[in-house]
Amino acid sequence: MRCHAAIYAEHLQSFHHVTSAAANRQTLKGDFDSANKFLFNDHLLIAAEKKQDSFYQTAYSYGVPKISRPFDIVVGSGKRGQTSIYWFGNYLFQLPLTYFAETDEWTISPGYSRKVDFNRSITARCLECHSTYFQEVTNRDSKADEFSRTNFILGVECEKCHGPASEHIAFHDKNPGEKIGHAILNPAKFSRAQSLDLCRLCHGGALTKTKPSFSFQSGDKLFDYFQQDAGKPVSQMDVHGNQYGMLAASKCFKNSEMTCLSCHDGHKNESRQAAQFYVKCETCHKSALHNTCKLASTVSQDYLRINCINCHMPEEASKAIMVIRKGESIPTSAHMRSHFITVYRDISKQILSVQK
Repeated sequence: MRCHAAIYAEHLQSFHHVTSAAANRQTLKGDFDSANKFLFNDHLLIAAEKKQDSFYQTAYSYGVPKISRPFDIVVGSGKRGQTSIYWFGNYLFQLPLTYFAETDEWTISPGYSRKVDFNRSITARCLECHSTYFQEVTNRDSKADEFSRTNFILGVECEKCHGPASEHIAFHDKNPGEKIGHAILNPAKFSRAQSLDLCRLCHGGALTKTKPSFSFQSGDKLFDYFQQDAGKPVSQMDVHGNQYGMLAASKCFKNSEMTCLSCHDGHKNESRQAAQFYVKCETCHKSALHNTCKLASTVSQDYLRINCINCHMPEEASKAIMVIRKGESIPTSAHMRSHFITVYRDISKQILSVQK
């Protein structure tokens, strides 16, 4: 913060920073006062409750509290939703209710059935993508992954991408005039493979690890730490978590040297900034190259600018992030932007019809 004030301030608003945090009134989403109950049947419900300065999920049977567990850590930016986890000894478990932003309500958490329990354990691999670090203390007698309750860093923070920084800070404190970064990694200078591997750690689908979680560090070769599985067709990829796979199947990716950083700034909150991504697309899709939008002559430039990624990277239903809403038995999907860049003719027609 002392040396990189502007980037630090931007990063606090990014989805990387808020992907996990200590649970409190500032970080928690959802209603804890009125619309805070999920009724499973005529006598069984779970309520999201505030008790003094703490928050809990409590299961009631015929109005009698049976089990209550605290909100300890929130997971997810809150844009699509937010699930929460709690400590039980050195184990972490997912709470059964999740706040679902698309419908602004409490729902059954992804991965849970309609059975009321509090025992879905959280793995190190899950935490590897939703935090900077957790010290694992699992032993051979452990029933699931165990973690230190004091040695962890929530959020995807600076060191996740730039590497350990204590030596960097110590050096520059002693040498304030030195302008070249010492003992720190700059992903902007990575090779294409290094850059993609860093993002692919969390945005590359369900990777099977061959070494302990959190062993991989920025700049490493991903498949020194994970098994390289056979690739899936795009139709079998999910819009949640496998942005790399979908992007890599796109012509834009295959016909260029693009990386995730070609379009994204990992320090910033880029939500609802469709027009800015149009500018990124335009760096390659210029009239001189004869690969411009075929609708450019039929819609206004402003409309084209707003809907460029809506046409070619539409939001789709996730098969991985699905919740059960009140009164329903069929799960509802969260919608996330596809990173398979192509021509979606039906989507284009819908967008064009609105303009007309």
